[in-house]
Amino acid sequence: MALVSMKEMLEEGAAKQYAVGQFNLNNLEFTQAILMAAQEEKSPVILGVSEAYIPYMGGLHFIAGMVKSLIDYYGVKVPVALHLDHGSSYEVCIRALHAGFTSVMIDASHHDLETNIAITQRVTEAAHVLGASVEAELGRITGREDDIVVDEAEAMYAVTEDCVRMVRETGIDCIAPALGSVHGPYRGQPKLGFDRMGEIRQLTGLPLVLHGGSGLPDEEILRAISLGTAKINVNTDNQIACTQAIRVYLQEHPEAYDPRHYLVPAKKAIQESVQAKMRLFGSSGRAGGTA
Repeated sequence: MALVSMKEMLEEGAAKQYAVGQFNLNNLEFTQAILMAAQEEKSPVILGVSEAYIPYMGGLHFIAGMVKSLIDYYGVKVPVALHLDHGSSYEVCIRALHAGFTSVMIDASHHDLETNIAITQRVTEAAHVLGASVEAELGRITGREDDIVVDEAEAMYAVTEDCVRMVRETGIDCIAPALGSVHGPYRGQPKLGFDRMGEIRQLTGLPLVLHGGSGLPDEEILRAISLGTAKINVNTDNQIACTQAIRVYLQEHPEAYDPRHYLVPAKKAIQESVQAKMRLFGSSGRAGGTA
């Protein structure tokens, strides 16, 4: 199946109250595991590529080529979107689109609102010409590298009126408002802004995106989905599952040296982690609108 944009899968998810997972690609094994999980669960899926991982994985064209080759190799029949996660500039988003990505996130949230809107509008115009979808961010979803504690995240909530203006002036396809989630492992109990989440969904009419989906309690995930969250980003949980499987294998087989011997169980662990998230999000069996 050819790569698709996120637009239709997220609109359907928001309408039917389920979410599609964005699972980040860290290497070949992650890509294989995520695609196999989607095929097994008959779930639409979003393959996310963080900007920092582009040089590590050999560049945008290599990543897109690898994904397309694996889709053909495995005979994947479910909708797959290839998405640039947290693109920091108009230029990197355009490079991703030209490489074959079918969706981009322009993250200009570190700029003032006027600049954020202006950059996002340019990216959206270009992406829509190519049939690609666009995600934008308002507020500031921070991460472990920023040395933030969860309590501080509440002060960075997105403003509802700003979200409405962003949607109206840019034509984006989904929006990621900062509402208390963080990237990386949580330190303390997260405080998601559910009231504002519902308000933003109602006033913008767009599917919402939840970043920092790893480590959130299941009941908070389900509540977010009920309020219009149709895309949930997961990476840390999958990375932990992968690394733990490798550690266990090497502890049990200290003589091992062939990477295949420890990467096979690692890949299995990633796939199981992804499948568990798909079931939680309610996307299992939703490929092609059959459920």
